[in-house]
Amino acid sequence: MELLEEILSNQNMNEAYKRVYRNKGASGVDGVSVEELKAHLREHKDELRTQIRKRKYKPAPALRVEIPKENGKMRKLGIPTVVDRVVQQAINQKLSPIFEQQFSEYSYGFRPGRSCGMAVTKALEYINDGHSWLVDIDLERFFDTVHHDKLMRIIPQTIKDGDVISLIRKYLVSGVMVNGKYEDTPLGTPQGGNLSPLLSNIMLNELDKELELRGLCFVRYADDSLIFVRSEKAANRVLTSITKFIEKKLGLLINVEKSRISRPTKTKFLGFGFYFDSNQKKFQLRPHPKSIQKFERKLRQLTKRNWSISLDVRIVKLRQVIYGWVNYFKIANMKRVLGIIDAKLRSRLRVIIWKQWKKNQKRIKSLVRLGIPLEEAKGLTHCRKGYRFIGLSKVVQRALSNKRLRQRGIPFAQDYYLKVHTVI
Repeated sequence: MELLEEILSNQNMNEAYKRVYRNKGASGVDGVSVEELKAHLREHKDELRTQIRKRKYKPAPALRVEIPKENGKMRKLGIPTVVDRVVQQAINQKLSPIFEQQFSEYSYGFRPGRSCGMAVTKALEYINDGHSWLVDIDLERFFDTVHHDKLMRIIPQTIKDGDVISLIRKYLVSGVMVNGKYEDTPLGTPQGGNLSPLLSNIMLNELDKELELRGLCFVRYADDSLIFVRSEKAANRVLTSITKFIEKKLGLLINVEKSRISRPTKTKFLGFGFYFDSNQKKFQLRPHPKSIQKFERKLRQLTKRNWSISLDVRIVKLRQVIYGWVNYFKIANMKRVLGIIDAKLRSRLRVIIWKQWKKNQKRIKSLVRLGIPLEEAKGLTHCRKGYRFIGLSKVVQRALSNKRLRQRGIPFAQDYYLKVHTVI
């Protein structure tokens, strides 16, 4: 069976539809929602297949949206229509197993059975093996600068079906809609499309092959790459030569300000940091300070006193954020820092509960019901101190003890970490 027919088969298209439906997501430029997708495909599937087979199908422009990055800049995303997401996913499902056989063992991004944690663990292994000089390669706006012609010269080396190649190129040049106006996309694979991760790996596999040819130790996750060498001299030589390769051979841009030679303790990789454990005489993992700051900011947002939501809803949102963050960083050492974060979180939640009691009589009654003597309850209630004092007061801490907060369902990051922590 021709590759295109495998892509358009009922089974493959149904699997693609289910994946797109599970992922939900916003509508594209045509306004068709994920909920409307099934009925739309049922009505138009034959027409869609015929157009693709005759090379008459024209993908719709992606809807351009921008989301803020940590550095204050904006990340450009392209949201294809739900129909185009299904077609892209169908292509991806058939092409991925083919290209997986070619991809490097040291490439971890957007690949089945691989994760950020595996990439970071491999990086730690290299560092502890003595490769403690790191060449940090930062690609400038990678997804926006991929050269279409270079990419389309690589794909036909593996894929021989001209119809499939033609369809992929159509997605590359389908353009974007920005504030209601159409813009060409002569470069790039817009982030947001189901095909973009695979195309990015196909492009950057050329870099992986070059690094392997040179016998270098490296780890790559999407466009984040670290190369590990044993000396500063070697690091300088590698940075210069690999920069030339990326710019001349791949046609990509290097971010000169961010690409640098670094030491483990000065490096941030996929949100993780490295530190030297003097007891075990080796480097260990921890969340990078910037990752911790971002986590704390999110917790502060969820525990604003002036946010009028029920405690039950707040607990659900806190659980989602805390469990998600801890699951991501569970291979790192962070018991102590999570204890500090939990203490701050408990203080803010005690204030929220205090504020929800509202009137003085309610506060006194609640404190007494929780085991506080009447005079102590009155003394705290009638004091003129602010909310910060209330949250840290011994009386409130006794009334709303850690045990009671746990019983109420409030999640503690340290508790969950001790439950799921993975020792490497």
